[in-house]
Amino acid sequence: MRVLQAADVMTGWVATITPDATVKEAAQMMVARRVSGLPVLNGNGRVVGIVSEGDLMRRSEYGSVARRTSWLQRLLDSGARDYLRTKGGKVRDVMSKPAISVRPSTPLHEVARLLDEKRIKRLPVVDRGRLAGIVSRSDLVRQLSTTPARPAARTARERKLRQQVLEAARSSGAQGLNLNVTVDQGVVHLWGDIRSRSDQKALLKAVGAIDGARKVRDHTSVIPLRVAAELDLL
Repeated sequence: MRVLQAADVMTGWVATITPDATVKEAAQMMVARRVSGLPVLNGNGRVVGIVSEGDLMRRSEYGSVARRTSWLQRLLDSGARDYLRTKGGKVRDVMSKPAISVRPSTPLHEVARLLDEKRIKRLPVVDRGRLAGIVSRSDLVRQLSTTPARPAARTARERKLRQQVLEAARSSGAQGLNLNVTVDQGVVHLWGDIRSRSDQKALLKAVGAIDGARKVRDHTSVIPLRVAAELDLL
């Protein structure tokens, strides 16, 4: 048994943005992809920073607007839209840099410590200078919700099964947002938002056919048709 690592829980489908993108584009992507932060990649594909909703809130001159108010709700407010329409700042001007990152082999307890100590919600997972995925507080909570009574460890067989599931998910043709997988004792847990019911069925069929997947538990949600159309997923 090996201690749980970032690679065991990270999300591999990662929305990213470039330093030259505008603040408005970053905000739009966060809304569209249903995420609260984006790794910032340069032209060589290397992580040079991270931009979060917190960065936009702190640095977009919203003044005394209450912190407790939802950023997404304020973004959808007509005043926020008008503001972002005229805002000319670039992501490079508001992003946090350098990005605090971890390796795929970083133990999960170290990931949790960094998230808590730095008071951040996500960490890019970098392998040889390239973005391999992202691990967030929600990824840790998902892991805890599926294996609350077991030691924080994984076998080589479980890691191989998770990789097979990820490959099957990609080859199934199912489209969605923030898709992720956790595996425990042969039980596969699927997470994320799926484009349609048919995509959800295709994903479950592909994963269920994997030798070694003792059981598949589906925690995914089907994206409402109107939202899927807005996200250009149809």
